[in-house]
Amino acid sequence: MTGANGFVGGYVCRALVGAGCQVTGLSRKSDARLPTDVTALTGDVTSGDGLGRAMTGIDAVVHLVGIIQERGSQTFERVHVEGTRNVIEAATAAGVSRLVHMSALGAGLDSGSGYQRTKARAEELVRVSGLAWTIMRPSLIFGVGDDFFGGTLRQLVRLPPVVPVVGTGGYPFRPVYAGDVATAFLRALERHGVAGQVFDLAGPNEYTLRELLLLVRGALGSRKPLVNVPLPLMRMGVALFGLLPNPPITRDQFLMLLAGNTGDPRPAVAAFGLALEPLEDHLGEVLEAASAR
Repeated sequence: MTGANGFVGGYVCRALVGAGCQVTGLSRKSDARLPTDVTALTGDVTSGDGLGRAMTGIDAVVHLVGIIQERGSQTFERVHVEGTRNVIEAATAAGVSRLVHMSALGAGLDSGSGYQRTKARAEELVRVSGLAWTIMRPSLIFGVGDDFFGGTLRQLVRLPPVVPVVGTGGYPFRPVYAGDVATAFLRALERHGVAGQVFDLAGPNEYTLRELLLLVRGALGSRKPLVNVPLPLMRMGVALFGLLPNPPITRDQFLMLLAGNTGDPRPAVAAFGLALEPLEDHLGEVLEAASAR
């Protein structure tokens, strides 16, 4: 498993180990913390270092590596496209035929977002790889340790004197629980009939951005008013943020926010027998864990 030490990787590792799988987790850092009973190996998908050794004697690859923001040499092109190419080449060379690949809901070659364009290009590499592949396209993923609900939205409610809402706030989202994502990956490995298929992983309920902010505000016990920020002002702010070394929101993230992120969960529910837990069942623990960090 690539990205085993990430937020989603932790959930997927625990699901696979709980089902009796022997999991080898690949991480760039030798001191990366992995769930119990996961064999840790060091490697880098962007260079291919360590991939051959990691794939020796395994039955399937779960490719989770991805970034939401570019930093230094870790660009969307290197991580999403070249990283996926290196994983496919190493799997092919090692005789591994099964690949479950994490893409993203909204991936498209015509997207204005570099994140979504490179995710789409990685999908193209997977489709022509000759492997028995399954592509997963999750929406916003929530769970303990996530960066969106426990990070971005929580900070928007906590820090400013009012809660800023981007534009109209009417952009639709269908967030999915990390535990359901992990179950989908596990069952994709168990059910060979899903090879050659693409699945949207979305939650049971659709919300607007404004509704998500209201949920977080309520869970935090805040009564701050929500104030809509006109898009021209937001664009100006995002451009200024781009001058910072670690901006709170990038132009790429802003474009994805305006596009929304929603899909039809029914095919994945049918294929993997998902129960789909709603955001309200876990939001409290997500925010509490984020406060304790």
